[in-house]
Amino acid sequence: METLTIAQAAQNYLETVKLNRSANTARTYANALSAFFRVLKEYWIEPETSPTDKLKEDAITWLASYLKVFSPATERLYVQAIAGFYEFLAADKLAEVNLPRLRQLIKQRTRRPGQRLPQFPREDIEKVLLFVNNITIQLSDPPASTAQSSVQRENEQLRAMRDRAFLFTLADTGLRVHEACGLRRGDIDWNEGRALIIGKGDKQAVVRFSSRAMHALKEYLVLRAALDGANGRPLPSLPLFARHDKGAGKKVKPITTTTGRNIVAERVRQALGNYASPSISPGLASRITPHSFRHYFVTTVLRASGNLKLEQELARHASIQVTQRYAHLSDDELDRGYHEIFEQGINTKNTKEF
Repeated sequence: METLTIAQAAQNYLETVKLNRSANTARTYANALSAFFRVLKEYWIEPETSPTDKLKEDAITWLASYLKVFSPATERLYVQAIAGFYEFLAADKLAEVNLPRLRQLIKQRTRRPGQRLPQFPREDIEKVLLFVNNITIQLSDPPASTAQSSVQRENEQLRAMRDRAFLFTLADTGLRVHEACGLRRGDIDWNEGRALIIGKGDKQAVVRFSSRAMHALKEYLVLRAALDGANGRPLPSLPLFARHDKGAGKKVKPITTTTGRNIVAERVRQALGNYASPSISPGLASRITPHSFRHYFVTTVLRASGNLKLEQELARHASIQVTQRYAHLSDDELDRGYHEIFEQGINTKNTKEF
């Protein structure tokens, strides 16, 4: 059996995670290992110097106790990452691990996260979409200030058209923000209105685009034609959504997920201001995120079709259980149904009887 320290083995484990999982997952697993190392040190086990055979199953219970100050979901995510580390040690024969006992300890010592229904302000998102649909910045319009150059005006117009296309894409495809930001022009089948992407879990999938999303994309790219043409790169290799700021200059650089979140935040502020629907808590409008548009997509499909399997396939949910989280009625629908049953129905019946 090869002798490695716990820290060395953990680094090897992270390398395999990076090869097989997303960058976000790798960061989460790295955070979990950091927390695990802190716990081990409290029990006089130094990961940097202690060999892997010093690691026993009981350490998972120490971690579970340490994580009680975190949410149940975070606790289970971190414990899952460390359980994977134990399995890695066992598979590479770096330590003797009793995996059945490990699983039993995890089952006994960790909390089960309660199910939370996805909450998002549907009406507010529709207001945002209506707002960006009406954005028109014409180059012939008076400049915002005399100091505003023609280049700044062009970039402002490009950003407006890009943001409209970006938000319609999020709302009408169900793409996650990193998936949308990573699209290239060549990924889109313009005749069929679809794209072939590599999504969550490194899985290949087909994503459909609505006619309004396709129209917005085409208008944006027509406006961007001169910039793309002067870039010297094949058009299919260029990003679908590009930066239009001083840092990008005349280069066609893809937007990052941070930019994608900023686009949502900025357009939400412009569309809603301090407004918040009466049905939601004040200030929630400022917390609409790119993922809120994915929720909007999922519930739109379910409202229109009532078909869980269709929604699962279109949203690319690995499990039907995830889909079922969205198959709930809104408070307004529940109130209306309750009123029809217990107010109108029963009152009508009682009136007839008396």
